[in-house]
Amino acid sequence: MSELTATAPCTALAALAEKTGEAVPHAVLAQRVAWLTGLTRDLAACLVAARWNAADLDALASGVGPDGRELPSKGWMALRRLGWGVGPPSGVHVCDRVLRCAQEQAARLLRLALHRRCLVAAIVATWPQDTGARTDAEWQALRTLLPDGVTAADIRNRTRQVRAHLDEHDAFPADLTELEEPPKVAAQVVLAAADRQLLTLQRTSDHSARLRVRLPLVESPASGRDWAWHVLPIALPPTVPPEATLCAPTVRVTKGRVRIDLPFKIPIGFAPATGHTVGCGFDWGLNTVLTGTVGCLADGRVISDGRPFAYDASGVSAKLHRLRAEREHLAAKHQHLERLLADITPADSRYAALRTARQALGVEHERLCARIRNLNKALAWSAARWAVDQTMAAGATVIYVEDLATLEARGRRGSVNARLSGQVRGRIVEAIRHLAAKHAIAVVTVPARGTSRYCPRCGQGASVLTHGPAPDRLGERGWRWAYCPACGLSCDRDWAAAERILARGLLGQKATRTHRSTGVRTIHAVVEGNVARARPRRKFTRAARRARRTRTDLHPRPAARDRAKRRPTPKRPTRTTSANSRNNSRDNLMTFSRVPDRRTVPAPPPASGGQRPAGHAPKPGRHQPYRTGHVRNSHHRTGFHHAKATPVLMLNEHGGGPGQATPVRVA
Repeated sequence: MSELTATAPCTALAALAEKTGEAVPHAVLAQRVAWLTGLTRDLAACLVAARWNAADLDALASGVGPDGRELPSKGWMALRRLGWGVGPPSGVHVCDRVLRCAQEQAARLLRLALHRRCLVAAIVATWPQDTGARTDAEWQALRTLLPDGVTAADIRNRTRQVRAHLDEHDAFPADLTELEEPPKVAAQVVLAAADRQLLTLQRTSDHSARLRVRLPLVESPASGRDWAWHVLPIALPPTVPPEATLCAPTVRVTKGRVRIDLPFKIPIGFAPATGHTVGCGFDWGLNTVLTGTVGCLADGRVISDGRPFAYDASGVSAKLHRLRAEREHLAAKHQHLERLLADITPADSRYAALRTARQALGVEHERLCARIRNLNKALAWSAARWAVDQTMAAGATVIYVEDLATLEARGRRGSVNARLSGQVRGRIVEAIRHLAAKHAIAVVTVPARGTSRYCPRCGQGASVLTHGPAPDRLGERGWRWAYCPACGLSCDRDWAAAERILARGLLGQKATRTHRSTGVRTIHAVVEGNVARARPRRKFTRAARRARRTRTDLHPRPAARDRAKRRPTPKRPTRTTSANSRNNSRDNLMTFSRVPDRRTVPAPPPASGGQRPAGHAPKPGRHQPYRTGHVRNSHHRTGFHHAKATPVLMLNEHGGGPGQATPVRVA
């Protein structure tokens, strides 16, 4: 067993002064918390600005203090061992635990800067002749100096940053301190560095907790009498199970509300990296965010059941594209107003109107960015919940996805990968890892190069797939449909790529590598293999066995009716619309026998506690009884009105076990 750490967003709406027993309203509580966050922000910003130089960054990167001992992992302890102290302003009384929180926040910012510093140093040391196209030798030299886990996007962004500095100053930056200003410090309090002298946290029930913290009573406290204990009741969200262990939170004020980021730990099972026989492979698409398939490993070959499933978010993607275009338009107008304001003086009569318009555009731009962030987050968690539900329904123990580091947007702006670069791929992968860990399902990334180019049935060396817009328009230029001239395979392009991803994962699982610090599992070696589409042989029903025994047709054709009209056509019963008839019809709910019993996406919450973050199970109602399992539309209960997903079919587990019939090949 291991532990999984997550963070639950909570809100404190009121508080209680422990000494006087009076209730503290929300406005006063937000003001006092803002005073505390302002003190820690100023202290941390002062410490970061004082240590923003090459010598101090070298001392922190060495990992050894002046006394020769290794620096602790906790940030505030490491800074104190280095002798980097910070004090409050004159006349302001701050306890030592508040100084700890400020030092912890500053240490985290400085250690993040060390990572960026390493990237910049490696890029400058191996500066290529052509920054747009590095050679294989230049890439090898750069990868040798870079730390593990650096993506191609990070390399591209830092290369652009260095190139801009080179164009402006005609020289390479000597250090990160010349390339960047000291990082900004957020107005928050990291209470993980404090102890009982500043806070206590206690869980009162399965759905509530109590945070006891010391807050200042004035903006600039002069003595200890200006600090008081406050008790903040916290309502825990349903995503926090009863068996979770609560940790010290981070407190901040956002839009006048006291936000509490509450970390918690839950026990989870161990997911092995190898030894998997049944897995799911997912491919990134354009309109379909995820396209997957399930298969098993039997006798050294991969067998798929020939059943694809897709998460189609074309409507949500179109909305995101519209919002991004509007954001770029507002940013262009904001920059235009800034240029106009730079050319005139405040004494000009037009200055006040232009400044007001610029401020209004800035506020609207921030609101639009918040909408995009919220929509991206909701889409990512909904797609991740759907992918994990499909894996659990298929009985798989591993999920294989494409490595995002090998998916770069090259060429024109409207290409497939260029449009997909803004579709929250990284957030989806992180959400899949988090949700899969709760069910002991491993998540492994495989190389993406060549997955959509070669045929999954006849292999890489046989032929290259041809792509077209549709199966009956293979001669036209397109990307959606794939056709193999060698074996005649004709299927969706993303489906074929998902099968190749699954084959690379199951056949190359011995080459799985786990990162020491992050725990991310990756397969760098490409192991190719063909995928056979097969399905288990179904048992004959009683009617089928009777038909075989009596040598009769299982589905006989009905006898022809005499269409001669010898009587008048009977009247059809009319549907009444009275209130009594409507009330009576609710008791006789209509059932549908055409759709089998199945579970819609997302799945119902598990019995062990907690809530799935992508929505709820459908409730019984006028058109949705429990006993039918009917889905009125394909995008029912996916979390979005414009997202369509393949329902999770609760079928038997994939793969041929002992006593099961042998698979039958499907054309």
